[in-house]
Amino acid sequence: MSKQFDVIVIGGGPGGYIAAIRAAQLGFNTACIDEWKNEKGGPAPGGTCTNVGCIPSKALLQSSEHFEHANKHFAEHGITATGVKMDVAKMIARKDAVVKQNNDGILFLFKKNKVSFFHGRGSFVKAVDGGYEIAVKGAANETLVAKQVIVATGSNARALPGAPFDEENILSNDGALRIGGVPKKLAVIGSGVIGLEMGSVWRRLGADVTVLEGLPTFLGAVDEQIAKEAKKAFDKQGLKIELGVKIGEVKSSKKGVTIAYANAKGEAQTLEADKLIISIGRVPNTIGLGAEAVGLKLDERGAIVVDDLCKTNLPGVWAVGDVVRGPMLAHKAEEEGVAVAERIAGQHGHVNFNTIPWVIYTSPEIAWVGKTEQQLKAEGVAYKAGTFPFLANGRARALGDTTGMVKFLADAKTDEILGVHMVGPQVSELISEAVVAMEFKASSEDIARICHAHPSLSEATKEAALAVDKRTLNF
Repeated sequence: MSKQFDVIVIGGGPGGYIAAIRAAQLGFNTACIDEWKNEKGGPAPGGTCTNVGCIPSKALLQSSEHFEHANKHFAEHGITATGVKMDVAKMIARKDAVVKQNNDGILFLFKKNKVSFFHGRGSFVKAVDGGYEIAVKGAANETLVAKQVIVATGSNARALPGAPFDEENILSNDGALRIGGVPKKLAVIGSGVIGLEMGSVWRRLGADVTVLEGLPTFLGAVDEQIAKEAKKAFDKQGLKIELGVKIGEVKSSKKGVTIAYANAKGEAQTLEADKLIISIGRVPNTIGLGAEAVGLKLDERGAIVVDDLCKTNLPGVWAVGDVVRGPMLAHKAEEEGVAVAERIAGQHGHVNFNTIPWVIYTSPEIAWVGKTEQQLKAEGVAYKAGTFPFLANGRARALGDTTGMVKFLADAKTDEILGVHMVGPQVSELISEAVVAMEFKASSEDIARICHAHPSLSEATKEAALAVDKRTLNF
C-alpha cells in the first residue's frame, strides 16, 4: 500500500534536505528519500557535499594546515616543535567523525521538522491520480505518492575516458578523501576546486604533487589578476602545475599509475605517480531515476531540463542543484531548494545567480562574486577597478599571512559594484560582505564609507573599495 505525501524530495544532499525542511515548515506533509550509507550501512544524508565533498575536504585541509604550520611556521612565533608527525589514520578518522556529526545533524533536523525520511534509492514509477508514484528501494522497499516531487539527486565525478575510477590508484573525490597514507608522488588531472584542494592537502603532508591541466590558462573562471596571484603562491609552495597539456594513455598497476601526456609545446611526457586524482568536472546524477517512466525531459548531458523557476516539463515535478543547469555549488542547491518549496506554497521564492559566491579553500583561499575583469571587457562594460594587498593589512601581518589581495570592480558611471575578487587569508568569510553589498545594489563608495573593525582582515575590503576612487589610506 502506498504512503501519501504532499511533497516528496528525491535526494538528501544540500538541495534536497533543505527543500524538505522548508516544505515541512510551510505545512506540507513531506518525505525525503536518500540512499547514502555509512560504513555500517546506516543512513548518511547530506549527499556528496557532506559525505565525500565540501565537509570532509575542509576537515582534511584543516588538519594538513595545522601540520604545515607546526613544521614550517611555528618557529616564527617562537614555538619550538620537533619530531612533528602526521598520523594519517587518525586524521582520516577525525574527518569521518566530522562527516558523521553532519549526517546525524540532518537526521535530527528531519525529526525536528517532522520530515518523513526513507533510506533507499528513489525512482519514478508512473503518473497516478494523486500525482506521481515513487518507489523506494532499500532495506525496506516502499511505495510513496505525492502531487509535488522535487528531484535533488546531485552529480557524480566525471571519469577520464580509458581510466575508470578504481578508488585505489585512480581516484575520484571519494577515493582522494580516503588515501591511507601519504603518497610519495601524487598526480592530479584537473586544476579545478577539487584538484587544487586535494593536491594542497597531500602536498602539505609531504607528497610530491603535480597537477596537469588541459586548459592553457590557470583557473579560467577566476579573475585573471587574482588567478595569477594564486598561481604565484602555489608555485612558491611547491605545487607543480602544468597548463595546456593533452592527456594520453593512463596505465594503472600494483606499482602505481603512469600518465602519458603532451605538454604545452606538444612534447611527449611521462609522469609516474603512486596515486592519481582525476578532477575534470562532474556529471548530473539521473541514472536509475526512472525519468523515462514518466516522460521527464533530460538534456544531452543527462541533466534535468528546467525553466528559471526550476520547473520541469511535468506538472508538479521540480528539480534543483547539481542535477540541473547552473553552477554545481552546495549553496546554490540550498537556495533553489528553499525557493522551490516556497513556490509550491504559492510564494515567490527567488535565487539571484549574479550574487552566488564561489570559494576555493586552498591556502591562500580564493573567493569571488559577480563579474571578472575579463568578462566586463568582453561585454564592453565601462568599469573602474580598485585593489588592496594583504601585505598592507595589520591583521594579516599579525597572522603571518600577507599573501594576496582584495579587488573591486565597479560601474564607471554609477559606481555600482559589479564584482569582488579575493585571494588571501580567510577570504571565504570576507566574501559575504561583498555578496550582501551586491544584493542591495551597493556602490563601492558605500563600502568605502562603512566603518570596519581595526585590526581586521575586512579592512582590506574597505581599502579596496576606497582604491576604486584612488584614495586608499594604508597603501
